Amino acid sequence: MGKQKNPSRTAENEAMAKARMLRASPQKLNLVAALIRGKKVERALSDLTFSKRRIAQDVRKCLQSAIANAENNHNLDVDELVVAEAYVGKNLTMKRGRPRARGRFGRIIKPFSELTIKVRQIEEQA
Repeated sequence: MGKQKNPSRTAENEAMAKARMLRASPQKLNLVAALIRGKKVERALSDLTFSKRRIAQDVRKCLQSAIANAENNHNLDVDELVVAEAYVGKNLTMKRGRPRARGRFGRIIKPFSELTIKVRQIEEQA
């Protein structure tokens, strides 16, 4: 008679992590997310560690969280994990401004974004 359980957003061999309120535009964050899509997690972590982009450290933290979720919550093998999905969404936008010439007002937009990373366990072929 009670409510039914919500269906899981991930499959049996998947784990997910989300990072919200990242202080970068979605366009810039998507460049870093594209860097790791489809790669093995150890390769993706090393790529993010040595990336020159500022937001890469936050993406690395989110990926490490997804790996930890896979290991602790879903009992998946860390050595066989692959970044299945990494997608970016918009979040709020701070509006600021500064005075400009002839009494005008220059708008400064400071966007935030959010990142979702899904890792999937893939069995190696012989």
